[in-house]
Amino acid sequence: MTRRRNRRTGLLAAAVACLMVGLGFAAVPLYRMFCQATGYGGAARIDQGARAPGAIGRRVLVRFDANVNSKLPWRFGPETPAMTVPIGARQIAFFEATNLSDHSITGSAAFNISPDQAATYFVKVQCFCFTQQTLGPGETQRMPVVFYVDPAITKDPDAARVGEITLSYTFYPVDRPAAAR
Repeated sequence: MTRRRNRRTGLLAAAVACLMVGLGFAAVPLYRMFCQATGYGGAARIDQGARAPGAIGRRVLVRFDANVNSKLPWRFGPETPAMTVPIGARQIAFFEATNLSDHSITGSAAFNISPDQAATYFVKVQCFCFTQQTLGPGETQRMPVVFYVDPAITKDPDAARVGEITLSYTFYPVDRPAAAR
């Protein structure tokens, strides 16, 4: 009887340990999906193919920030450092990346929105973020970001007074391109 109980306890503990390991591996993609859906933690909502509701008259300044990890020999920046945009209107901004090395390199960009209160209302319709970008030696690539600021921002007491939003990207090197895995 004690042996059976010990066996059952051991199997239950092993099952819980396996479940915890599985959740550990799933945590990053699940957290990323949660942040993109809710805007939590400065992550914009990503709604590919979304239709912008249309301008409501109020405007907000959107600043664009670009960074490159020190291990990636790229030059990366926005074509325009800032734009004043009507809330609710679909907008497009371009970033440009240049590979400064003598060989092909693959990079991937992560992004952040600040202030955090505005992230829920910053909707990216099309973006190069989280997509691997491979640039040949000396190659320059122009990358669009299509977005709008959701008019619901004007009804949120925490975000209604936001007059400036910063969209920040950082490019990181990718060890192995997805196709090579």
